[in-house]
Amino acid sequence: MLIGNSGHTGLNQNPGNCLYVPNICNNGGTLMKVENMRSANGNKVANQFVIYDDNGAEYFQSYDSIIAIKDCDQNIQLDEHYWDYSRTTGKYRNQFLGENKKETQAKIDSGGYILTNLN
Repeated sequence: MLIGNSGHTGLNQNPGNCLYVPNICNNGGTLMKVENMRSANGNKVANQFVIYDDNGAEYFQSYDSIIAIKDCDQNIQLDEHYWDYSRTTGKYRNQFLGENKKETQAKIDSGGYILTNLN
């Protein structure tokens, strides 16, 4: 679960699916919107989420783990432990990044993507 600047976990009292959490692009907190990812048929997929903040960053979350972040400058960070955790995670990571695993691996190897601990 994401934690806000106040130290409390979970949803605040904002309408919709918004969370107040520290933002990776500034020193304050921000509102975040959570959406289920969609299958090829357009159906919502359980346990696969894209989280948007109001500073332009996007997060891919699979189950309880943050897998990837596109920050407000479109830099990509991948979780060093979970970026390639399972076939399902990989499928939706590829959808989030708009590329296949081979392309992702090449960007990791070249330093274009940063592997770090996101969880």
